[in-house]
Amino acid sequence: MAISIKFGTDGWRAIIADDYTVENIKRVAEATARYMKERRMKRAVIGYDCRFGGQLFAETTARVLGAYGIKCYVGTGFVSTPMVSLGVVKTKSDLGVVITASHNPPSYNGYKLKAAYGGPMVPAEIAAVEALVPEACTLSHLPTANELRSKNLYVEADLEKIYLQHVRKNFDLKSIKAKAGRLAYDAMYGAGQNAVRKLLPRSVFLRCDWNPGMYGQAPEPIHRNLLTLSELVRKNPKITAGLANDGDADRIGMYDEEGKFVDSHHLLLILLLYLHRYKGMSGKVVFTFSVTDKLRKMAEIFGLPYAVTPVGFKYIAEIMMREDVLIGGEESGGLAVKGHIPERDGIWMGLLVLEFMAKTGKTIKGLVQEVYDIVGPFAFERDDLHITEGQKQAIITACRSRQYTTFGPYRVHWVEDLDGWKFHLGEECWVMIRASGTEPVLRVYAQGPDSAVCRDILDATRATIL
Repeated sequence: MAISIKFGTDGWRAIIADDYTVENIKRVAEATARYMKERRMKRAVIGYDCRFGGQLFAETTARVLGAYGIKCYVGTGFVSTPMVSLGVVKTKSDLGVVITASHNPPSYNGYKLKAAYGGPMVPAEIAAVEALVPEACTLSHLPTANELRSKNLYVEADLEKIYLQHVRKNFDLKSIKAKAGRLAYDAMYGAGQNAVRKLLPRSVFLRCDWNPGMYGQAPEPIHRNLLTLSELVRKNPKITAGLANDGDADRIGMYDEEGKFVDSHHLLLILLLYLHRYKGMSGKVVFTFSVTDKLRKMAEIFGLPYAVTPVGFKYIAEIMMREDVLIGGEESGGLAVKGHIPERDGIWMGLLVLEFMAKTGKTIKGLVQEVYDIVGPFAFERDDLHITEGQKQAIITACRSRQYTTFGPYRVHWVEDLDGWKFHLGEECWVMIRASGTEPVLRVYAQGPDSAVCRDILDATRATIL
């Protein structure tokens, strides 16, 4: 019996050689082809990142789409998700496919869908593709790549070159190199490595080679996965900032000049400050439920409208397509800004921060302090609980029925449940509990005035729910 293929928060993901197989890729690709034919779509862009089997799975997808008469621009070599999304726009294609599992452990691979506007397909359209997945691929014969080339249905495309040209048109890289100082860059063995080497060649590079096994490390740019980068920045006075991207380079993590982690909450605030107060840009501020409420506070101070969405960048992209959005972002490091495609882009966001540094002469620590001067200081921490399914469901049931009224010494004042449960504890402190949409874990998030309080909240929460 065929497995049920479901698209989670950000695409379909599964363990390679278990559920993620060539046969199942054929099923998802055929659903994509049927979806495109129903809507008279003719062209697609396909790319893959550095994970095991990426080229094979991308070529298989192109062969299935080609069998349906769909012309495919297939990336030459590994590329980031934003490179595929931008490639869709630049080639005037109808849809994009990225073979990636993003920040999941290296045993996983995945399948993301991108729309013609260069961002994630909206949830309703993803559901339409999912509904078309057959029990087995119905094609009795798949044309080879060479057969499709002879019909102009399989075209190699240098998606990285297209992306680099776009970056160079939008950033003064000469000024960034001269004034922002020296960068340390950790690709986490991901798809951003070649692009950053070409854009900022004087940087110090970590994990910038092809290694699908990634030494077993999930390529998620959070502090506990980036300790070597932190130590490198801390010990080298010539390095002014650290930048890390996830496996498909659509997420970001940064370090200040002292090697202190700067999470996506602080980066969103830094970028909002830069875009609005320094560059004079306006628009809506959109962020997911798990993001700090300091972003709401800054939007209100600046007189900008804002919206809070469920977790998942696809919800942000949906708003970006119909409204004037200045900045959008999620807790997990996926950020997007006005003037670029409606897509997360870890390299682009890193360059914006470096540009802010170059134009003001401030360090990242100085930019964070400017943020604190406006909204007040805060910290954010997250635990990922690897527990049994039974434990997870029991906790979710307890959250749903409002059984938790205290977490250790912290009293619950009120609860929000847009996507998961956010328990407000007073004094701009809260803890949030939510099951991951991409991994078999329960996520617990906390905001407080400093990291010590956040850690205390998380420990009290763990003791209460387990």
